[in-house]
Parts: sequence; structure tokens; C-alpha cells
Amino acid sequence: MANLGMKKHVYNSSTGRDYKKEYQNYQGTGMQKKNRAERNSARAAFMKSGRVSKGDGNDVDHKRPINSHGTNSAGNLRVLPKSRNRGFPRTSKNKPVGEA
Repeated sequence: MANLGMKKHVYNSSTGRDYKKEYQNYQGTGMQKKNRAERNSARAAFMKSGRVSKGDGNDVDHKRPINSHGTNSAGNLRVLPKSRNRGFPRTSKNKPVGEA
């Protein structure tokens, strides 16, 4: 049977996720690229100031997330261990450990 030019989406066998489709539908959109650039800019600024370094296990956290109209201002940024910044469900009712 001929392929007829149709693209086959390959799923990650360990997670069951189609990362190529996720990128096309969400991560590759203009707004998400802009948000990612903002997050990368905040990380670069903290690296330059010496507050974080590559492989140190820390994340630069936005107290008010960029996708909720947060900014890269100094008052909105803090350093958190990856376990505290990534270890909670991203819903409106849940906040990082230690947050009110």
C-alpha cells in the first residue's frame, strides 16, 4: 500500500505522547514561543548575576506565571529547587509547597 504523502505521527512508547503533534498544536504557536523566550530570558539574567548555574537543580520561578500576564521584573522572579517548582499540578487551586 502506498503512503500517499500522509505523515505518520510517532508516539513516545514510554509516555504514550505524540510530541510532534503537541509542538504543532501548542508549543509551536507564536504566543507559546514568545512565552518560552521570556522564560529563557529570565533564566539567562539569573545566570549572568550568578544566582543560578547550569546543572544546579534550580529553576527560575515566576511568582505570577507569564501565561497569566506575569513579567520578568525582579519582584516577580525567585529561585526554587526543581522539586518545588515542578512538583505540583498546574491548576488554579494548587500552588507550590509553602505558598499560601
